[in-house]
Amino acid sequence: MSTETIEASFLSIFALVSFFIFLLVSKYSHKIKSGALLDKDFYKPQAFHDTPVTRSGGVAAIISLSVFFAIYYLLYSKILYDYILISYSMFFVGFLDDLKINIKPFKRLIIMVIILFLIIYILPIKIFNIDIPFLIPLMSSHILSSVFVLLCFLFVINGSNLIDGFNGLLSINLIIINIILTYININNGNLEFVVLLISQIIVLLTFLLFNFPNAKIFLGDSGAYLFGALTSLNTIITNNLNPKISSFFFCTLLFYLFFEVFFSFFRKLKQRKSPIYPDDKHLHMLSFYKISIIYGKNKGNYLNSIFINLLYLALIIPGLYLFNDPQLSRYWFFILLLIYLIIYSRLYRLTKN
Repeated sequence: MSTETIEASFLSIFALVSFFIFLLVSKYSHKIKSGALLDKDFYKPQAFHDTPVTRSGGVAAIISLSVFFAIYYLLYSKILYDYILISYSMFFVGFLDDLKINIKPFKRLIIMVIILFLIIYILPIKIFNIDIPFLIPLMSSHILSSVFVLLCFLFVINGSNLIDGFNGLLSINLIIINIILTYININNGNLEFVVLLISQIIVLLTFLLFNFPNAKIFLGDSGAYLFGALTSLNTIITNNLNPKISSFFFCTLLFYLFFEVFFSFFRKLKQRKSPIYPDDKHLHMLSFYKISIIYGKNKGNYLNSIFINLLYLALIIPGLYLFNDPQLSRYWFFILLLIYLIIYSRLYRLTKN
């Protein structure tokens, strides 16, 4: 039996195992800590559900990934130290909030920063392919390189947590990103890494079965932090394995998650709000208000996720044709930021009126 056949067989078994893990977790997670994982807060700015839903998607995901890490070891006799450390650490940081353990957002951010920096610095995790000339000399410093990688993780992780408010919004976005990373690595023969990417796509698709269009389970902070961190690591490794592809293409691929955090931070400062606490003026919320006027709140929830992700996909597809040209990739990245601002400005005026 060929290696490819064995890998396909293992992934098929893993998909089945993952489905049953999500099924069992969604059914019994309400018993954890007397229902602490049930989301009953219907009045927070980012809440768009009106019945209790368990925030245990992260629990099912980390169990599924643990099974995969064992499978990966059987296939390749390798322990994925970087993925294991980042997965478990980010899951537990988010899980504290899912359990309603009261840790202020700033303290949680500091905990995340310390843990991530130690992992990045000690392993280490580096970015070798970068198209920003003034950053290249800084990458020779281990500390400065670790700080830069840390910032990349923080933007994507917090961006993932920020947009995780509608059924399928985050999971579909991450599926698109990881499918594109898989496509790139298949074309360049990085087949062992492709198995790792496909495993995460399987977990995300399994979660989507229980979350879209009607939610029986949410990712929770644990799931959003977990997959935000994994997607960051996937992108960094793909960037390093494919040096002919412009690093600005990977900025394009992550622009929505990155710029949602970046823009929201300065928008809230201008509005004299705390940049750490959530509000209801994010792009995906403004689009929801317009869609829900036409289709109602329930349909608007999942239709908004489809609209946002179709728009995102349409904007990044041109980048796939430019990724071998650093200059054009750079221009397209900044064009996307401008498009985001135009769309946001238009939606903001419409909803304000």
